Amino acid sequence: MIKLYFITTNRYKFLEAKEFLTKHGIHIEQKTKRYPEIQAENLDDVVKYAIENISDVNNFFIEDSGLFIKALRGFPGVYSKYVYNTIGLEGILKLMNGIKSREAYFISVIGLKIDNKIHIFKGKVEGYISNEIRGDKGFGYDPIFIPRGYNKTFAEDYELKKKISHRKLALEKMAMFLRKLRF
Repeated sequence: MIKLYFITTNRYKFLEAKEFLTKHGIHIEQKTKRYPEIQAENLDDVVKYAIENISDVNNFFIEDSGLFIKALRGFPGVYSKYVYNTIGLEGILKLMNGIKSREAYFISVIGLKIDNKIHIFKGKVEGYISNEIRGDKGFGYDPIFIPRGYNKTFAEDYELKKKISHRKLALEKMAMFLRKLRF
């Protein structure tokens, strides 16, 4: 069985990743370690900078994700965590008040470091912002994000999120890569 560390302080992200990766024969352990995060224009740069500046751990990955709302020119994007912690879901819905085009997408970027080599994996799921907070499962923006082709938020149908989310897609790419490596 493959063993990796997932460096994150977010227990929910860890549990989501652990459930998925275990099915692929990859064992992960959570390492609750803070790492440097830069303010950048895209998640790739944020992840690459962070992973390059973690030198005391081997065989690990980190994940950063963001909600990008098209009508708000990609906001909150790379600032998703900060925006969630400051204005929350209610603030996003207030910003969207009166906006008809509610298209949005989630992006997940995983940075994997094995044998001092960095590999990047991405996942993206399209959808739109609901008019109200719906559901009590999941975390973060799940109660206001409805994936394209569905009528429930990720917080209303957490099983759906586990099947099609941005994070699941990025984890899937990483798992396939690790299996090819026979890590």
